[in-house]
Amino acid sequence: MGLDFAWPWLFLTLPLPLLSVLLLPRAKPSPAAALRFPFFSQLHREASTRVRRRSRPRVLLAVLVWVLLVIAATRPQWIGETIHVPVTGRSLMLAVDISGSMQTDDMLIEGRPVMRLTAVKLVAGEFVEQRQGDRLGLILFGDQAYLQTPLTFDRRTLRTLLNEAAIGLAGKSTAIGDAIGLAVKRLRDQPERNRVLILLTDGTNTAGSVDPMKAADLAASQGVRIYTIGVGADKRRPGPFGLLLGGGRELDEAALQAIAKKTGGHYFRARDTRSLQQIYALLDEIEPVSEDDQSYRPVTELYAWPLGAALLLSLLMALLFVGGRWRSAGSLSADA
Repeated sequence: MGLDFAWPWLFLTLPLPLLSVLLLPRAKPSPAAALRFPFFSQLHREASTRVRRRSRPRVLLAVLVWVLLVIAATRPQWIGETIHVPVTGRSLMLAVDISGSMQTDDMLIEGRPVMRLTAVKLVAGEFVEQRQGDRLGLILFGDQAYLQTPLTFDRRTLRTLLNEAAIGLAGKSTAIGDAIGLAVKRLRDQPERNRVLILLTDGTNTAGSVDPMKAADLAASQGVRIYTIGVGADKRRPGPFGLLLGGGRELDEAALQAIAKKTGGHYFRARDTRSLQQIYALLDEIEPVSEDDQSYRPVTELYAWPLGAALLLSLLMALLFVGGRWRSAGSLSADA
């Protein structure tokens, strides 16, 4: 714990103003019209003495401003004490179906029917909050699969983006194969034993360019374990637009079971929010938390303080300069 400078080499610029005074040639005074009057030598000495007295504070302030600017440029930082954060080392991708059928309101929250996507957001959001130390990513899929959040430790941002997902944003169909393929692409650079995909859907594959079974084979070859979750009550209640919303498509449990089996994962059926919560609790047991941890030292940037002080002193110099101009004008008027 203590003070540090991110760019200490910038302290080498401190003597630049002095070097410029010593090495650069002085500016030649511009010729002016001569006005001869008595006592010129005495007036010149008095004026020079006055200028030197008035310029000393301004020079000192200018030197202080330059030093403060150099200190700010070196980025002073306060390094805090080491903090240890438990890290599981797992890399989890959540692939959430936002096709039209997810609008079906056959899930219950506190006895009130809600849309499937609403229930998934609630329970998955709580699951995300508990994943401290895990790298989490989010994929949304409908007609196509889209990476909404790359793998990150920022759980708050991921949960916000999950809550902002809307029905039909990615189309009304379901591209399960594309979602798996995109997840494999994002997970293949992670440690092999920690690659996990949690796939939530309520339908069957009806879109996309990748067959789900071939995508599962690819996932298995890349060491990605897939846990599939079928969402929806046993008795389906289609949305107001029927088949247009996908409400009439049955959940393809056989395909989801096969995908999970190929990759060494498991298939779960979530008929209500309570089932979803139980599934996530079981996932915690299947994917145990590692005892490894990461440590870091919090860094507080301090450059704003010397920079602010330099600006205030610059303002003071400007006020002194203006005040000196007014006093000089007053003295000349009195002499006249």
